[in-house]
Amino acid sequence: MAAFSTGERRKRGKTDRRSTELSTIIRNCLEQTILLELMPSSQIDVYVQVLQADGGTRCACINAAMLAIAEAGIPVRDLMAACAAGYLDSTSILDMNYMEDSGGGPDVAVAIHPNLNKTVLLQMDNKIAVDVFEGVYGLAEQGCKAVAQYMRQQLLAHVQRLAVMQGPTRL
Repeated sequence: MAAFSTGERRKRGKTDRRSTELSTIIRNCLEQTILLELMPSSQIDVYVQVLQADGGTRCACINAAMLAIAEAGIPVRDLMAACAAGYLDSTSILDMNYMEDSGGGPDVAVAIHPNLNKTVLLQMDNKIAVDVFEGVYGLAEQGCKAVAQYMRQQLLAHVQRLAVMQGPTRL
C-alpha cells in the first residue's frame, strides 16, 4: 500500500503487518484459482499497489489481481470475484467505506468462483450471530456475483477491442 493511501501518514516497510496479511490473502486466493498444474515450472508474480484505501482494500486487491491474471491469459478454474459486507446499526451493508468499517461492527470478506459455486475466501473481522452472519454472507455473495458479471463484461469488451485493433487474421 502506498504511504499516502490512508489517513495515517506513516512509513510502511516490508514488515508491515497489514501488507503482509493482504499479500497472503491474495496469494491463497490465486493459488485456488489458477490452474497451476498446467504450468508446473512457472512463477507468476502479481504486484498490487493501493493508491487510496477507503475501505474494501482486501477485496479490491483480489479483484485487481484476478483481472491482471485473466488479462495475461493465465488459465484459471473460474473467474474469481471478491466483496465484503458488514453489519452496522442493525443493517447489513455491502462494500463498506472506511467510516462504516470503523464503526466497530462485524465485517465479512468473501471471494467466490461464481460458476463453480465455490467459496475461495471467507474472512470475518469480528464475532457475529449466526442469523446475522447468514444475511451478511448472502449480501456479500450477491455482491461477488455482481462484481464477477461486471468483470466478465469488461474482460470481453477488452478482448473485442484488442481483436479490432489487431485486424483480420489470415488462416
